[in-house]
Amino acid sequence: MSPKIQLLAVLAFGVAMLFIENQIQKLDESRAKLERTIARHEVAEVEQRHSKGAGRETSLLAEKDDMVIIYNRVPKTASTSFTNIAYDLCGKNHFHVLHINTTKNNPVMSLQDQVRFVRNVSSWREMKPGFYHGHVAYLDFSKYGVKEKPMYINVVRDPIERLVSYYYFLRFGDDYRPGLRRRKQGDKKTFDECVSSGGSDCAPEKLWLQVPFFCGHHSECWNAGSRWALEQAKYNLVNEYLLVGVTEELEDFIMILEAALPRFFKGASELFRTGKKSHLRKTTEKKPPTKETIAKLQQSDIWKMENDFYEFALEHFQFVRAHAVREKDGELYVLAQSFFYEKIYPKAN
Repeated sequence: MSPKIQLLAVLAFGVAMLFIENQIQKLDESRAKLERTIARHEVAEVEQRHSKGAGRETSLLAEKDDMVIIYNRVPKTASTSFTNIAYDLCGKNHFHVLHINTTKNNPVMSLQDQVRFVRNVSSWREMKPGFYHGHVAYLDFSKYGVKEKPMYINVVRDPIERLVSYYYFLRFGDDYRPGLRRRKQGDKKTFDECVSSGGSDCAPEKLWLQVPFFCGHHSECWNAGSRWALEQAKYNLVNEYLLVGVTEELEDFIMILEAALPRFFKGASELFRTGKKSHLRKTTEKKPPTKETIAKLQQSDIWKMENDFYEFALEHFQFVRAHAVREKDGELYVLAQSFFYEKIYPKAN
């Protein structure tokens, strides 16, 4: 056989092998699609059989309508901007929004109020599904013998940026209610001047807020600089909160919430991007602190702990986001469901 014929034979064989591999790949893809279709059919049959066998009159949607979300919002973390989205969506998505208004915005409830609150949230069926929001420290519902716990969410912010925003908010207010007189109105001292003079409104102790909000109602949570409180706050963030976002990446937080809880947040991302209330609340007359001011605050152990918690929350949120969304052409999009059920037994008769 001549070399030319041998070369043609080799080429023909290579083309044939590529064709066969391509066909095998298509068959594998078809088989996977068929398995998913069969699996979905089996799931539907099992659900239908169980629904009839149990004689349930409630639908899956009705079960979801028992859901309660608690957003124990930390002050000056863009909480009003996010809450406004819930208010805008509640009519369209058919859920209730309730503000937890505590006396003098005290985040710690008395024991009797804790019991009342847990009882209200758990048994107030007319307000389910419900979205509760307020400046309240985390409350462990299981402590009060409740079987079904609410779902917690929250947002945190860089601790110094949060304190600076709160400092100017007390003096100049914001564009949400510009005519309202604030507690420190008339005080023209800048945040830098406050830190330089050792003022109480900018002391390191004022940084201690996000840790106790996540730590809860234990007395040690409110002991500024407590290592136990820091670790408890981290534990609660990971184990008791569905999602904790950061102010600096609020749009991503809303996108993930919409994907995870469309019953409440369907349409939230679009509303945040285009709605008139998305960035409504902005603190007036806010001046960024100097590097010297920041460096002075960063020397305190309280800042180090609050910043430790913030960075822990940020890292966890970015981990969640990395497994929930992808970026394409500069745009973020939510990943589709990546699991399905199969080999479901016993088979339907």
